[in-house]
Amino acid sequence: MANDAPPLAPSPEARSFDIRGMTCAACSARLERVLKRTPGIADARVNLALERADVALAPGTDAGTVLAAVDRAGFAAELRADDPVLARLQREAREREAADRRRRSQRLLAVCLVLVLPFLAAMAMMMVTGQHVLPAYVQLVLAGAVQIIAGPRFYRGAFNALRGGGANMDVLVALGTTAAFGFSLYEMATVHHMVEDHLYFEASAVVLTLVMLGKVMEERAKASTTRAVRALMALRPETARRIAGDGTLADVPIGAVLPGDRVLVRPGERVPVDGVIASGCSQFDESVITGESLPVTRGPGERIVTGAINGDGAIEATVDAVGEDSTLGRITRLVENAQSGKAPVQRLVDRISAVFVPTVVGVAVLVLGLWLASGASLETALAPAIAVLVIACPCALGLATPTALVAGTGAAARAGILIKDIEVLEQAAGVDAVLFDKTGTLTVGRPDVVATLPVAGVTADELLAVAGGVQAASEHPLARATQQHLERQGIGAAPASDIVAIPGKGVRARVGATDVVIGSRALIEETGLDAGAFPPVAGKAWTLAYVSRAGQPFGLLAYADALRPETPAALAELKRRGLTTLMLTGDNADVAAAIAGEAGLDDWRAGVLPDGKADAVAALRADRHRVAMIGDGVNDAPALAAADVGIAMGSGTDVAMETAGITLMRPDPRLVAAALDISRATIAKIRQNLFWAFAYNVVGIPLAAFGLLTPALAGAAMAMSSVSVVTNAGLLTRWKPRLPDIDGHQS
Repeated sequence: MANDAPPLAPSPEARSFDIRGMTCAACSARLERVLKRTPGIADARVNLALERADVALAPGTDAGTVLAAVDRAGFAAELRADDPVLARLQREAREREAADRRRRSQRLLAVCLVLVLPFLAAMAMMMVTGQHVLPAYVQLVLAGAVQIIAGPRFYRGAFNALRGGGANMDVLVALGTTAAFGFSLYEMATVHHMVEDHLYFEASAVVLTLVMLGKVMEERAKASTTRAVRALMALRPETARRIAGDGTLADVPIGAVLPGDRVLVRPGERVPVDGVIASGCSQFDESVITGESLPVTRGPGERIVTGAINGDGAIEATVDAVGEDSTLGRITRLVENAQSGKAPVQRLVDRISAVFVPTVVGVAVLVLGLWLASGASLETALAPAIAVLVIACPCALGLATPTALVAGTGAAARAGILIKDIEVLEQAAGVDAVLFDKTGTLTVGRPDVVATLPVAGVTADELLAVAGGVQAASEHPLARATQQHLERQGIGAAPASDIVAIPGKGVRARVGATDVVIGSRALIEETGLDAGAFPPVAGKAWTLAYVSRAGQPFGLLAYADALRPETPAALAELKRRGLTTLMLTGDNADVAAAIAGEAGLDDWRAGVLPDGKADAVAALRADRHRVAMIGDGVNDAPALAAADVGIAMGSGTDVAMETAGITLMRPDPRLVAAALDISRATIAKIRQNLFWAFAYNVVGIPLAAFGLLTPALAGAAMAMSSVSVVTNAGLLTRWKPRLPDIDGHQS
């Protein structure tokens, strides 16, 4: 029968662009609106702090559509390259351009500061003597020079914004300073007695200089907040030493290396690929990935990761991932995605910024009209109108969220904590209940066979041989433990066929002509057997695998998984903060109770299947808890997705890491509290920044409107609002996790 369902639409293609020319929140909000309205663009996010646009292109749409739309909006864009070498060249070119721009701005600022010093000195003298000390023509020359040096960047920005159909910070600065300068020229032409008392040259010159000072300081602070991603990108080697089939070596670009190739990594080199060591042994500094400064020893069969520094041994490795697909590539991508995200509050800020500049211009015109209507002269009315225009620039509003987000996620990444997006940060900041998987999360995840208990008439070797054969194809931790135990004992596994896994319960198979079932007590009882017919076990913190053969009890395999040494300290730290801790495990109640007691958990649930873990999460959420779930396996994925915050151990499966909102790059449960710390710190910085950004405008605009702020003071306040917001966010770059020692102290 024909399938009448419509074909699935092709997924949009995500591309990233570097944007030049944005100066404030109104710019980024306007560009985002333009992009979203452009045919062929499914979605767009513009980040002011990163000067970047992430765009989802509909099938059949190319990058030229985006470039044209950005140009129409009054900005310039460049498509980010996918090739790692080209991407590096682009990045280096951007950094050189930004550095040159900062140096050029600093030189111009230095000249402007020299030019406004006489104004500042004259203002100070006027406070003392009550008289102007700068002749009108001297003021004209000094202010005109500042207008020529500092003004063009604001006039260009204003022209591009108006050409693109919007208004931004540059429009306000250009209007305010031009009005002050132009009115002063008019006064010089019409007033001939004591003309110095009627001039506002110092306002135009000082405002331009202070705004430029603010932008220079802002750029320097922004560069420091984005240092984390730049450092990650710089760690990717561009070449690898590939071993050919005949054993010859060749240095090749990293893009030419494919999974399955073999590479040589010499002492002291950075590992160029993700792979598995085929021969050799060495120590590796993996701090770039895990945040752990101590080197780790790796040998044949163990994994190495891109960016790690090899110690004193040469190793050969088989490649399984390179470039964007490597662990370092995924980390960089996760951090970039998190830094380019937007909080709901930022979306509100963008909507405010879209109408803010036109509204401020309207307020300035209204202030001018009201002062004139009250009988004030044009000269008197102009000063508060100019001050309103200058102080209301929305730079700080646009920078409040992205700078804190960039700084916080970058600091977290350096500590081995990867945060997927801003929504995760907001959720994590309010977590009050923390749920843990047991195996691989609270425990080391490497269970071992600690007892073999066959029924009467069956030897331990027979039990192990049958169990080993049935579990040979399984990747379950208990199955791997069985295989390793067989190898150590020198016992061969019995051949098995028709193997069928039963998720969360066990496995069925045929060994010879008989059916064999291995699994939990519940599975054995489902087959009709009485668990009491198996050898008795009581009071042991063991995980038991029941084995039946031909429908009859065959024996028990007992496993134990040691608690991670950091677990008790991690849970004590969470409880010290007032958080509820709970363990969910598919293990039996005896094991769960023993582990919970040793770890110091508040509560535990035993015999929980994967969907049961998700149900437990849902039940807590229904009880008005904000829930974090920590796990590392495929079976934890439903619960990780169901929780308010899913936290995956980096030592676990890719499925868990893709599902979770936060990934811990080393298997240390103490990082859970650290992840919650940096989330709360980042959200707190965002709130602080937004408060100060709004406070400057809420307080400053009325003061300016009532004539209590001169245009020069308004310019200083506006410049300092941006600087204070960026500097406050930059404090997050110093954040480091305070991990409790195993004995409970902070480190």
